[in-house]
Amino acid sequence: MKKTSENLKTEIPGPKSKGMIELREKYVPRGVFNTVPAFIEKAKDSLITDIDGNTFIDFASGLATVNVGHSRKEITEALRVQIEKYLHTCFHVFMYEPYVRLAEKLAEITPGNFPKKTILVNSGAEAVENAIKVSRYFTKRKSVITFEHAFHGRTLLTMTLTSKLRYYKLGFGPFAPEVYRMPYAYPYRCPFGSDYSNCAVACLDHFKSFFKTHVDPEEVAAVIVEPVTGEGGFIVPPPEFLPGIARICKENGIVFIVDEVQTGFGRTGEMFAVNHYNLEPDIMVMGKSIAAGLPLGAVTGKAEIMNAPEVGSLGGTFGGNPLSCVASLKVIEIMQEEGFMEHARRVGELINERLKNMHEKYYIIGDARGLGAMAAIELVKDRVTKEPAKEEAAEVIKQCYKNGLVIMKAGVYDNVVRLLVPLIIDEGLLLRGLDILEKAVRAVNKGYSSKKKA
Repeated sequence: MKKTSENLKTEIPGPKSKGMIELREKYVPRGVFNTVPAFIEKAKDSLITDIDGNTFIDFASGLATVNVGHSRKEITEALRVQIEKYLHTCFHVFMYEPYVRLAEKLAEITPGNFPKKTILVNSGAEAVENAIKVSRYFTKRKSVITFEHAFHGRTLLTMTLTSKLRYYKLGFGPFAPEVYRMPYAYPYRCPFGSDYSNCAVACLDHFKSFFKTHVDPEEVAAVIVEPVTGEGGFIVPPPEFLPGIARICKENGIVFIVDEVQTGFGRTGEMFAVNHYNLEPDIMVMGKSIAAGLPLGAVTGKAEIMNAPEVGSLGGTFGGNPLSCVASLKVIEIMQEEGFMEHARRVGELINERLKNMHEKYYIIGDARGLGAMAAIELVKDRVTKEPAKEEAAEVIKQCYKNGLVIMKAGVYDNVVRLLVPLIIDEGLLLRGLDILEKAVRAVNKGYSSKKKA
């Protein structure tokens, strides 16, 4: 077998993984996508080992779910203790302390010095659904505004809120009614052709005509927005954009919902991305890294809003499972320890410095962007036309895993390579992973190396 990296014993996929892939193709639908053609044996901290003994550096974090690293001892021990007590009663049948303790903790760590309440659910998508339900009940309005490049989930309502068509929406309609879409301040591809400093202003000004031609603000229950787009390509909007949206919501009695499913729990160098802007959302939805890989989502909001729906109108059988709650409480405890956020910020600095350096060296990188450790490079065939380099991005992903690095793509054009490293990764391992990424970018850049930089 061909050895492609010091940590790889076989080609990828190895013989054992190939056998499992045959089984997977026989019994699992093709619609369930996979990034790396290999099966995991174990994972620890920032490393994943497959069933053939190949070890990969993890720059995906289980799609942003293990910010504290894989199989952290404090979490597995807390889970072991809880397993010996009970696994499930359903909170609606027989209440348990971890649910309430987590709701208490989320009220403490989310921004806003006002009374808050929380409902716990199974996922980020379910959290978004409930946030919209609560907002509609509270305001007695029907309409919801979302944004281009947004991703909020794969259920009917959250799929409707999501912007990307192919893979997420194509063929799955009709969609939920009364959902309207606004331009997102995407400086590299500003929808109004403005430069970085004016893109946010142009997008916010568009609201004025939007309320005249699409939907009256008195009909709008909520505006939902990601502080940095996730699946939409890790777009970091100019600093005026989010505060401007919050102001519009406040002026019109609209519930301001911030989706921190992917940006939350330290990913951007703060516990939540809105902390960078000193914003206090009416409702925040959370998921992914909230419970170190266990299924959990949360909706935390102003008590008066969250308390509006009547008894029995919110919930679900497995929402706020005891194991997930225990894991989440431990995640928060770890992140509040001295040094955790400082290290996360250092990781973000190293990543963004390296990506900017790569942007200077390789013509195929049209844009390098990030907020903390939520960073990405956008690949283009031409820096002037900004034609998306979709195939090249896919090749980068492939070259990375063949050399021992797990990394993912994003963006509505499938041309963004995103980094989601565990925030606890040590600098040496981080730099090794970045070396593998740069090697892959260098390889796909060969056909563009003669072009002048725009």
